[in-house]
Amino acid sequence: MTVKTAPKSRILEVVHETAQDLQSLGFIDKRKQRKIDPLCLDPIPPYAADQIRALRERVNVSQAVLASVLNTSASTVRKWEIGEKHPSGPSLKLLNLLDRKGLEAVL
Repeated sequence: MTVKTAPKSRILEVVHETAQDLQSLGFIDKRKQRKIDPLCLDPIPPYAADQIRALRERVNVSQAVLASVLNTSASTVRKWEIGEKHPSGPSLKLLNLLDRKGLEAVL
């Protein structure tokens, strides 16, 4: 499954669609597709401390529940919200998914 973000350009959008079609037909394996995806799609933007807090409040969950949903610790979420640390990797992707699609998408 690929990450659904806006493509960088129309050309890269076509390249990405072609690669997905080739993968669905069996000409490209999933490993190769995972290498192509980041080249064609915009990176996920970073989240500031106030954005994380606003997102958490918008989905109406506590820091502990958000930590559980993101498979991280409550102290990590607390540090994100005060700006001491910044989410990255899978946590950043899950935050973006939560922001775009809502809580149901990550449960």
